[in-house]
Amino acid sequence: MTTAARLRAFVTVADVGSVRAAARRLVVTESAVSAAIAALAREVGVPLIERDGRGLRLTSSGRTYAGYARTILGLHEEALAAARGDTDPERGRVRVAAVTTAGEHVLPALLAAFLASHPAVDLQLEVGTSEHVWDLLATHRADLAIAGRPPEGLDGAIVRAVRPNTLIVVAAPAVAASFEPGRTRWLLREVGSGTRTTCEALFGSWEIDPPRLTLGSNGAVVAAAAAGLGVTLVSRDAVVGQLADGKLVEVAPPGIPLSRPWHAVTAGQVPASTALLIDHLLHSDEGGGWREPPPRRAAGSRSRAGSRSSANPGSPKSSTARGM
Repeated sequence: MTTAARLRAFVTVADVGSVRAAARRLVVTESAVSAAIAALAREVGVPLIERDGRGLRLTSSGRTYAGYARTILGLHEEALAAARGDTDPERGRVRVAAVTTAGEHVLPALLAAFLASHPAVDLQLEVGTSEHVWDLLATHRADLAIAGRPPEGLDGAIVRAVRPNTLIVVAAPAVAASFEPGRTRWLLREVGSGTRTTCEALFGSWEIDPPRLTLGSNGAVVAAAAAGLGVTLVSRDAVVGQLADGKLVEVAPPGIPLSRPWHAVTAGQVPASTALLIDHLLHSDEGGGWREPPPRRAAGSRSRAGSRSSANPGSPKSSTARGM
């Protein structure tokens, strides 16, 4: 078994918690997975996995090693794709990671048009929370991330394109009629969602602690709002249809709506096939408003701008911006 195969077996066990489940996912025998992990442990010189009841869990050393293993595997896949794509970009691979709203409402038509123009490209899309998306990019398991603003400290992150995105608060008409920010139930996305983080920052800036209901997906949040379970903060892209047919209406607490542009971000070298997708993003009719990012301001300009925004701590918009 190659080193890459051993690392993949180890990371899979770390993800699913058992040798049997890892073997099923990898379509190999359980003995092959066990042998791979044993070989890695001998090479590293410390235990990587230990028993946890009827399952397995990573040791402290195993958790550290797993982080590096994911990055190594991501870099290996990136290197293969870059080498093959440089020879023939039209037959290379592009790994896209997108937050849920972008994956469900912003990208489908764009990616369909891209594949119509470049049918031999191996396009892969993984959708998840913003936390997961940025982790995929940081560990080189994605070539292009579509999400909000990249977090500070993301090594090598370069914004290749931006697109307008507006966050609004919506509710069923009956709920909207009696809406009170501190009393009406708020429907939240799962932990790790950028929209949830923004919403919690709004609560802090408004100094409220309203009732909350957490749901496991963007679609569930929108459906629950339409059913009258509460209000929610959501991208306008995700509720165009519901607003048009009257199932949802906008409400306007202080500081809403919020501008939170979509960002198309790479980290490190851009494979030739990924460059094809970025070009399509910027220049196709299906792009939906993507454009090149504005030039970066000098550090001094950012400092002065920050000083101006902090001069009015009572502004809901200023408080919310700091929360993001």
